[in-house]
Amino acid sequence: MTEYGHLCVGIDPHTYLLEKWGLPVSAVGAHEFGLRIVEKLKGRVGIVKPQVAFYERFGASGFKVLEDVFEAARAAGLIVIADVKRGDVGSTLEAYSEAWLTPGLPLEADAMTINPYQGFDTFKPPLEMTEKYNKGLFILAATSNPESASVQTARRVRGSQEGRTVAGGIAARAALWNREHSAGRSKGSVGVVIGATVDLELLDIDVDDLSTEPDTPILAPGFGHQGAKFADVRRIFGKSADNVIVTSSRGMLEDGLDGLDRAIDTQLATLQTAFE
Repeated sequence: MTEYGHLCVGIDPHTYLLEKWGLPVSAVGAHEFGLRIVEKLKGRVGIVKPQVAFYERFGASGFKVLEDVFEAARAAGLIVIADVKRGDVGSTLEAYSEAWLTPGLPLEADAMTINPYQGFDTFKPPLEMTEKYNKGLFILAATSNPESASVQTARRVRGSQEGRTVAGGIAARAALWNREHSAGRSKGSVGVVIGATVDLELLDIDVDDLSTEPDTPILAPGFGHQGAKFADVRRIFGKSADNVIVTSSRGMLEDGLDGLDRAIDTQLATLQTAFE
């Protein structure tokens, strides 16, 4: 996080945000929205996370717009996390991974979010690509939406022994993969998505394990609009706080382009204090 900082801005052209920004609810509006944000972030924030769904809804033109936003972000020196949450098996997941991680393809990103609920072992193709192309994955472990709790807090049972929660097991597998495949590096290429509003103890997520070198990066939604405070990042994530990418989208974008300037300055100052 030293080079790019901890703040990640989600480029999510919600209908109401496009309307607030005075932009059409169309691919044209999403295009202008994304490029304006990238220009504001250049040289100030290091990471962006476009939510693909808000572009996908506009069909082929939406994907072309997304390609332009990715290209502009890379030209601005930003790390691009494609928030695609793909998950499948075999050649299908391999094709998804090729689309988002292969250098030179139109939708190339630096990392992608991925859904593990068909099994961690289905990740062989994208894991191989992270090593081959020096890319990253962020695996959903504990998302910030309350509806996820019934699945993510469920525990495996082996014989008469109760095992780890689903969320805790996913986080542990990611950390183990990094230790086995990232020797000599301070940070692993496989991260986890952990919402800043979740109960880490209830979910059985060991943040100390995630902070064991090579550190497992944490992509943390839930700051700003969803209620978590930027200043509380160390209290929430403990020893793993230095590995956290603090994400915010709606909370930073609701006041338009001029408001984004203020939001960037405010959140960067708050995070600087939090990480001192």
